[in-house]
Amino acid sequence: MNTTNLSTFLTVMQLGSISGAAEKLFITQPAVSKRIKSLEEEFGVTLFDAVGRGIIPTASAHELLPYAKKWLEDYDICKANLLYSKEVATGRLVIGTSHHIGLHHLPPMLKQFIQTYPAVQVEVKFMDSETAHKAVIEGEVALAFLTLPPTFDRRLEYHTLWSDPLYFVTGLLSPLAQETDVTLLKLARTPAILPSATTFTSQITLAEFGKHNLHPYATMSTNPLESIRMLVSVGLGWSVLPKTLINQDLVKIDMKDDIELQRHLGLVINPALTRSSGTQALLDMMGIKLQN
Repeated sequence: MNTTNLSTFLTVMQLGSISGAAEKLFITQPAVSKRIKSLEEEFGVTLFDAVGRGIIPTASAHELLPYAKKWLEDYDICKANLLYSKEVATGRLVIGTSHHIGLHHLPPMLKQFIQTYPAVQVEVKFMDSETAHKAVIEGEVALAFLTLPPTFDRRLEYHTLWSDPLYFVTGLLSPLAQETDVTLLKLARTPAILPSATTFTSQITLAEFGKHNLHPYATMSTNPLESIRMLVSVGLGWSVLPKTLINQDLVKIDMKDDIELQRHLGLVINPALTRSSGTQALLDMMGIKLQN
């Protein structure tokens, strides 16, 4: 925004002359006249009449005066607030998170951040990890906490925060609960409840079966792990769940090869996007330094 012309106009109005304004602003008289002329062309009015060797403000000049003062005051306030926001975390921070991380890992960190930076307006959007991943790429959220994908996107930065091993589980009344040395082949022939094949968690599971040219027999698919836990607990099949979700209604399946699937949870951010003071404050609190 060019405020120079308005500032020059106010100086001319204050001193009542082009020469006086030029002397105060340390510029030439033609430069002052050029700025006033630019304002007159912008608003389509005459601001000063030439009388002899002096000038007289027109009615338009007197009408413009209070607006010019207000605009410049608002500009200065806006500029000061923006500079303040760079130094002190303020404004809006939109965070994406999977339901599992949002419920079981994020609360302590989020609570600390809100208490430390009360001026930041935090908005948490719950979504599948895959959706959150896409939202970061498209700039819909500043950053996201999610299950890290098997393959990283070069446009993003990934920071592992938690290891979250997955265990094969089944309901207490399931025949699998009583068996030992269960093989992947056995599981592949037994009804399963798994997340959608497009989810990162499912991709990890399917990859393990794929190593042995097997594919699990999924009779039902639902993405929220809490929903899968309930369905497995009532006896509708086996699944894979993190330790945080294994309760008294479930039992770990005794696998022959003691297979443990490993997934990692963490932070994803797009380094190409301008970071707000709130985003930077959260990264600093977590001790994360971006590589780019």
